[in-house]
Amino acid sequence: MSVFSARTGLAAALAVVTLASSGCTQLRSHQGYVVDTDLVNSVQPGVDNRQSVLQTLGKPTLAGQFDQGDWYYLARDSRNLAFRNPRPNAQITLQISFDQQGTVTAIRRGGLDQVAAVKPYGKTTPTLGRERGFFQDLFGNIGTVGAAGAGGGGAGGNTGGGGRDRP
Repeated sequence: MSVFSARTGLAAALAVVTLASSGCTQLRSHQGYVVDTDLVNSVQPGVDNRQSVLQTLGKPTLAGQFDQGDWYYLARDSRNLAFRNPRPNAQITLQISFDQQGTVTAIRRGGLDQVAAVKPYGKTTPTLGRERGFFQDLFGNIGTVGAAGAGGGGAGGNTGGGGRDRP
């Protein structure tokens, strides 16, 4: 085996390992508001109003529908590996409250502690009623098509109409 073919084989193996490991690269994403700490800290309760907050921070991510209509700025950084579901790595929730005149009354900050993990019960939604197995679902209609009273035009000489002789 020559030195050239050994180097080529080593380069090919290295390329395959690099390509395979790139499929397991951790993906990072950012969703929502891009937080600028200096701008957020410049908003002061009792000083700023809706218009100044809008000019400083921009349009809120969400606006509350009740009470004074609080504004919420949300930002979340997530990461996931390959095909797995993304998991929150960091989150910032900024809630700005206003009074009747539109002046800022409070600024509240929240973090990752507000993220709730919801684990659904099983893979199906339980329902009330008869439990049916796979074969009952597959062969359940055999014998019911065209049966008397089923409206299929079977017994009794009916021609439809759900068992009536006349329309």
